[in-house]
Amino acid sequence: MSSEFDLIHKYFTRSTRHTNLGIGDDAALISVVNGMELVISTDMSVVGTHFFADAKAYNIGWKSLAVNISDMAAMGAQAKWATLALALPEVNAPWLSEFSEGFFACANEFGIDLIGGDTTKGSLNISVTIMGEVPTGAALKRSGAQAGDDIWVSGQFGNAALGLAYLHGKLTLKNELGICLKALNTPTPRAALGLALRGIATSCIDVSDGLLADLGHVLKASNLGAMIDIEKIPCIEFLKNSLDNPQFQTFILAGGDDYELCFTAPASEREAINKLSTQLNLPISLIGNTRMDIGLQANYKNNKITLLRQGFDHFG
Repeated sequence: MSSEFDLIHKYFTRSTRHTNLGIGDDAALISVVNGMELVISTDMSVVGTHFFADAKAYNIGWKSLAVNISDMAAMGAQAKWATLALALPEVNAPWLSEFSEGFFACANEFGIDLIGGDTTKGSLNISVTIMGEVPTGAALKRSGAQAGDDIWVSGQFGNAALGLAYLHGKLTLKNELGICLKALNTPTPRAALGLALRGIATSCIDVSDGLLADLGHVLKASNLGAMIDIEKIPCIEFLKNSLDNPQFQTFILAGGDDYELCFTAPASEREAINKLSTQLNLPISLIGNTRMDIGLQANYKNNKITLLRQGFDHFG
């Protein structure tokens, strides 16, 4: 029978790139470059809340790290190190092998070292703490938006929410199914965009709980309001052709699990942002603007949209 330490050695010990001392001692040692600030974020994934009990272990491993990288991107930080705390109901070797494969596939793609963590017995629960660096004073914050700034988003919205609705049996997807399940199960954090937005964006946030909810956090921190146009928010044709239905508006505005970046910038940066879109081969769309009047208004065909919810809240 494998011990806790055998499990760690077999599935989670890898060579590191940015670390002085990693897994194997009581704590890791890392050095932060002079002139840089350390950026830290933690996310937890719980079975039944963040993923289905029968979800593929590879997808769980990838996503548990990817959502943390997305937080680094939103801060304009270069992600470098992560720790993993894992509660397991039992030692399931095939599951662990697949989970670690997904986790390290994401870590390798984005250049991240796993430098420590913990394992224990209990209901399946995954907690990742990620750390990165950003030049001192250059971090993107929620509080920097200015009145009259443009509001931009990367990628597409609503795909993951559609995928989740499909898995719950609430709608039928055909040609769109693959892209929607990929968005839900293995999201791509916009790490390169986050780094490129330093010195361009006045504020930034990653959209995990829903566009309205997360943009609302920026507006609250910046003491501003905003107006956005749902017809300008990028989405697949299946959603675009169904926007007269309030339920489909909700997928885009409040569905969550998008892991795209929403950021503000002065109108003078439009050319630079459009160049970034081309350079990164990533759609970046202008969807509205901030204003002095407090409140967030979403319009569709020049009419104000009122949704019953603006995003996901664990205790809402």
